[in-house]
Amino acid sequence: MKYNNIIKRSLLMAMVAFAATACQEDLTIGNVQAPDVADEGTQLLYVADAHGSTAHPNVEFRGTGNVDMFAHITNASAEEQSLNLAYDISALDAYNQANNTNLEAVPETLVSFSNGGVATIAAGETISAPVTVTITSDGSLEDGKIYVVPVRISTGSTAALSSASQTRLIFVKDHTALPDCFKTWTDDNGVEHEGIKIFSCMEVNDTNPLNNLSFTLKKSGKYLIDALIIFSGNINYSAETGRVYFYANSNVQYLLDNREKYFKPLQDRGMKVIMGILGNHDRAGISNLTDETARLFAQELNAICDAYQLDGIFWDDEYTSAIRPAPEGFVTPSKAAASRLIYEVWKLQPERWNVAYAYSSTYGLNEVDGVPAGVYCQYALHDYGGSADLSSYFPGMPKSNMGLLSQQFAMSTTYPEARLRQLRDDGYGSYMIFAMDPFRNNWANRQLSALKTIASAFYDDELSIDGDFYEKDW
Repeated sequence: MKYNNIIKRSLLMAMVAFAATACQEDLTIGNVQAPDVADEGTQLLYVADAHGSTAHPNVEFRGTGNVDMFAHITNASAEEQSLNLAYDISALDAYNQANNTNLEAVPETLVSFSNGGVATIAAGETISAPVTVTITSDGSLEDGKIYVVPVRISTGSTAALSSASQTRLIFVKDHTALPDCFKTWTDDNGVEHEGIKIFSCMEVNDTNPLNNLSFTLKKSGKYLIDALIIFSGNINYSAETGRVYFYANSNVQYLLDNREKYFKPLQDRGMKVIMGILGNHDRAGISNLTDETARLFAQELNAICDAYQLDGIFWDDEYTSAIRPAPEGFVTPSKAAASRLIYEVWKLQPERWNVAYAYSSTYGLNEVDGVPAGVYCQYALHDYGGSADLSSYFPGMPKSNMGLLSQQFAMSTTYPEARLRQLRDDGYGSYMIFAMDPFRNNWANRQLSALKTIASAFYDDELSIDGDFYEKDW
């Protein structure tokens, strides 16, 4: 698959996934376009969201949700122009009547507008700074139900306001009431600590990711798993284009294309969904790209994360057939090159997680452009059996983000409760399990026992299995 084609397809999928959350068929996603036609030189004001859409925006959230709204003008004005955004239930009443719907409003007390709801376009400019509409949950909104924030837009400026921009309805789903995976444990002195994060690195060629929803803790009701690592996407080289690109096999691609079914339910419960990046038996690898090749591949990974609403990247430097001497666009494999690639991804998406598999070139990373490894790489997870402190290998990374003594369920690599409890007591706050699969023949006599031990050792709790397991259905 060519480099440009996969980005185009990924961005198309992003629009499809976003549109799928809309509650009306006429809601559209697209580029900013003035909804009315203006003569050249005429100033016409209109409103768009941060996605560049003039349609009604959608937001799903836990706790609080934010939507940025921007005022636009078709032609720059010699004077300042402004719009006022305010909560107005009559906007929803009119919509319900026109569309024969019965949508309910988010209570006004839960809604606020930054800058008093005023969006100002400076003289000579065509777009304002955002007005952020914030919805704060009080737990009263029913999970999964669509609510609406009705917004009335007005102007006292000399420019006319587009008729299509006089109201905006923000369609809202509040997932605050759903159980989540934020866990704690209490030490012998009664001090409460944040619980260890469990990374489930799952071989999705065989296993349904929804199985991560099957395990909770009996006393707290929290989900056991904190993050799914999709094992695995690949870094590939195209001889046709001479470019390095992201590749997903048919199983990974199916799950991405159907993220609403397989990934969104995890994210709705607070779990992160992380894409694994692994070599694929050609010249392209995590640790052998030139700086420019790394920057280009980082841009593609950023587009993939945007398109499929992923929460980060898991870096595993294996299965690369590096060519020596290195051809154009590549270097001899090195820790420095791996560090550069991970850093370039961090620069594009610092809000997402970089998770290093502490193995091969990613067993420790270098400072890049003055940024310590533990800053641009947020988590490091040991290979099976690895138990060394990683502070000197990822300077700046807290112990809470280091994962020791990972377990390989396909090979029955597990550890006793006392050993795991010691990790917790020593301040290590992350942990990885690989190849959890309730349909593998060692489930009852090995995997289940290991998960029960994890629940007890890390959280002083008991494991509960909620509902049925999920077989592969694609």
